Amino acid sequence: MLKANNFIKIRGARTHNLKDVNLDIPRDQLVVITGLSGSGKSSLAFDTVYAEGQRRYVESLSSYARQFVGLLDKPDVDMIEGLSPAVSIDQRTVGNNPRSTVGTITEIYDYLRLLYARTGTPYCPHCQVKLKLQKIHRSDDKFGTKKKTAKIGNKERLEISLICPRCDYKRSEPTPRDFSFNSAHGACPVCGGLGTKLEIDPALVFNDKLSILEGAIKPLSLSNLNRHWLDDLTELATRHGFSLRTAVKDLNVSQRSLLLKGDDTWPGLLAGLNKKYQETKSSFVQQEIEKTMRPTLCPVCQGQRLKEESLAVKVGGLSINELSSLSIKDLVEKLESWLSNQKVVGGVAAVRNPIIKEVLKNLKFLSNVGLDYLSLSRSAVTLSGGEAQRIRLASQVGAVLGGVLYVLDEPSIGLHQRDNEKLINTLRKLRDNGNSVIVVEHDATTMLAADWLIDIGPGAGDYGGQVLFSGLPLDIKKCDASITGAYLSGRRNIKVPSQLRKGNGQSIKIIGATEHNLKNIDVEIPLGKLIALTGVSGSGKSTLMNDILTKALNRQFYRTKAEPGSYRDLKGLSAINKVINIDQSPIGRTPRSNPATYTGLFTYVRDLFAALPESKARGFSAGHFSFNVPGGRCENCAGDGVVKVEMQFLTDLYLTCDVCGGRRFQDKVLEIRYQGKNIYEILNMTVREAREFFKDQSALRHKLEILEEVGLGYLKLGQSATTFSGGEAQRIKLATELSRRSTGKTLYILDEPTTGLHFTDIDRLLKVLNMLVDQGNTVLIIEHNMDVIKSADWIIDLGPEGGDQGGEVVVAGPPAKVAACRKSYTGRYLKDWL
Repeated sequence: MLKANNFIKIRGARTHNLKDVNLDIPRDQLVVITGLSGSGKSSLAFDTVYAEGQRRYVESLSSYARQFVGLLDKPDVDMIEGLSPAVSIDQRTVGNNPRSTVGTITEIYDYLRLLYARTGTPYCPHCQVKLKLQKIHRSDDKFGTKKKTAKIGNKERLEISLICPRCDYKRSEPTPRDFSFNSAHGACPVCGGLGTKLEIDPALVFNDKLSILEGAIKPLSLSNLNRHWLDDLTELATRHGFSLRTAVKDLNVSQRSLLLKGDDTWPGLLAGLNKKYQETKSSFVQQEIEKTMRPTLCPVCQGQRLKEESLAVKVGGLSINELSSLSIKDLVEKLESWLSNQKVVGGVAAVRNPIIKEVLKNLKFLSNVGLDYLSLSRSAVTLSGGEAQRIRLASQVGAVLGGVLYVLDEPSIGLHQRDNEKLINTLRKLRDNGNSVIVVEHDATTMLAADWLIDIGPGAGDYGGQVLFSGLPLDIKKCDASITGAYLSGRRNIKVPSQLRKGNGQSIKIIGATEHNLKNIDVEIPLGKLIALTGVSGSGKSTLMNDILTKALNRQFYRTKAEPGSYRDLKGLSAINKVINIDQSPIGRTPRSNPATYTGLFTYVRDLFAALPESKARGFSAGHFSFNVPGGRCENCAGDGVVKVEMQFLTDLYLTCDVCGGRRFQDKVLEIRYQGKNIYEILNMTVREAREFFKDQSALRHKLEILEEVGLGYLKLGQSATTFSGGEAQRIKLATELSRRSTGKTLYILDEPTTGLHFTDIDRLLKVLNMLVDQGNTVLIIEHNMDVIKSADWIIDLGPEGGDQGGEVVVAGPPAKVAACRKSYTGRYLKDWL
């Protein structure tokens, strides 16, 4: 029985759409907050509870830190009691630093560096033989003029070197910094520890439609093409009998090669651009040249990031790169074998064993959140938001802190049903350490595994913000007011399709896919169907769909720069005429980006305002109603409505503009009204309100209807893009594509579109996806949600495991076939849902 004082007590919470919420959340428990998308879950968990916990924590810091407390937004709430210091573990990626790896962000790599420095066996990088220890006693004259031995007044020192018995190679004893690719002591001198080098791709240098004299060299405009270069190119063309006035596409292979690689007299454009890139002090020129470059494997370290002498130090016969390139699952097995077989690994057991045990402890935390398919050498920029969140979660469990309030945002994202229990056990472990754990979640298994469940609703946006249920999870099934309870009890469900589509008889075939862990597989994607790409985390889904298929199709249709992953052939492309990748990247990175601008709605709205008689009388054009250009916008905030304050030790703050009061426009513009509303008031409408308001404007109404169909009726037209979740951004993009005329031969590619969606929203999303397929298009989605998987016409299941044990097609076919496949983990769970 919970004690009365063992609650976080919230009274009168009104943040965003919360309706004067009064709620008691039990402390030291695993609490799940659920509800429809936009119902107010995040407003309660993050913008009220976490924000107030963070604000009070800053108040307890130094006087320097306390001066910023006033800048932190105080949640709109009458009272909160029982808060602890709060930690947010959300779906932010772990940064864009190409130097960061799973090993460095978890700090496990630091232990490995220590292990190799203290117990590693150095080999000669040239002869591959074990180095011998050489000790020399030196005696230096105290005045530093001579070197003598054993003389009074001299200071004797011991020099220890490691020498090769076969060649003249010599080195000092290893130190931890020798194994850091972020230090000059360890980093490969050619790539600087990145493992890759930017190299100019000859295919990206020219605009083929132009001649050299018309500006065909992309990084060099005519004004940039100085006299020296022009003279060299003119002489080259004269020597070899072609003209610089000829379009590049009309030059033969030999002539193009001469332009790029030159001849005996002139070194060519590739060498010239490389030299300019290295020597220029202009960041603009560098950025222009980078548009023609691709990252390639470093020719010296071959992607291993370290100097050859660092890679020549071995523990158990493996270099530090070979060890950290193992999957976490294999690394655990390797280290456990080293502990049990002391002869395999060199060094003193008293030094070696504690380091290995510490590494194993931290690796097991990562395994427990379903990440055992990752390797420590995996670049952090390649991690999904869900993976990054689970890494942070594992680190917090490893820290063994107590008395902390943890707030998590959908940690189950990107996780197969098989690994869900591991995640739930990790959340329980965090709770058992003496912490309060609040999780915003839509996954049914996680909801029912919680100690306490809170359901927010009943609708989204202004129709939400109320507590429908707060209590023991099983009791929600009896709550008539809760849609969540209706789905959990089975009173409502997402129905299995009565029949599957036959498709149009054509298909795209990926032949010989070998990127990352894919095992030279052939994959057939039937067109005219809703197709789910499934498999456990790390099985190769993203590699196949994003790294190979999407990049190859974008290069084919749109001549994009990104290099696709390794495959032998791609067949059947003539059956489609467009590919649209709808991912979860932001629709914009500034407060000026919003649903109205992204979908094109705002253009229609501005034209309506510009056409009003009062606008014409004042000489206002559509530009006066834009916050992206000067004219009618507030210039103090440049139309953002907020002003950025850079913080020295906290995240940058955005404060409401004190000139326009956050209204973004000048007063003279706000005086113009369309049907009683000014431009700011229009932007402040929800999609649902705007749909009713613009019911007589067919073009506007059509776009608004589609936004509502994808479950975004609660969003405000002018809501800043920086506030959207990945799932919301993805659905805005989906709505934008739906509002365009369909060709009937489009391939739509989506990566986990159910992110952030409640059961009701998933039902609505499926209707939209089916609408696309019924128009003759093909929809391919990576998905773990069983409601979506059971609704697909065709399933391609990869696995059977993650990492090195994945990368194969386990089964492909309609849902019933996959459910009957014993080897498929997806099939085992799907059987119950069918």
